[in-house]
Amino acid sequence: MKVQKLSYICVMTLSEAKIKFINSWGNFGSQWGINKTMGQIHGLLLVSENVLSAEDIMEHLQISRGNANMNIRGLMDWGLVYKETVLGERKEFFIAEKDIWIVAKRVVKVRQEKELITMLRILEELNNEKIECNDEKAEEAFKHTIGDIEKFAKQADTMLTRVQNANENWFWKSLIKLFIKK
Repeated sequence: MKVQKLSYICVMTLSEAKIKFINSWGNFGSQWGINKTMGQIHGLLLVSENVLSAEDIMEHLQISRGNANMNIRGLMDWGLVYKETVLGERKEFFIAEKDIWIVAKRVVKVRQEKELITMLRILEELNNEKIECNDEKAEEAFKHTIGDIEKFAKQADTMLTRVQNANENWFWKSLIKLFIKK
């Protein structure tokens, strides 16, 4: 007896697909250092064919003017959104950087500056401090751990700087080399 395999095709409208993407991008954004609303605004601008005003964004996402403006400015600070001028319009319009390679490099740069560089400064400060402790072994273990973390963080900083300065082909070739055994 043959078993017939049934396949179902789900049909989704473009509007539904965009809403699903925008909500998912908002959740994803929180993983790379921005809040959910900022991620949703970025997602909306990514999938919009035209520039959008703050009012358009407010209407699509059902958010307040203050929330929209604050998050748009944040996205502009990250270099992920640009202001566009529309001839004959007094409103400000916005468009997202659509080159995902550029988006990724900018996210890496901001995260590196906000988090990694800050941590490196703290680790360097701790390595240079004279720490008073009655337990020489505990002090030595602490210094060793801090030194190892600093070494790793410096290597990560070097790698992230290379990624930021690299073109996309170099990145993918380098990544593939990591996984191919010689």
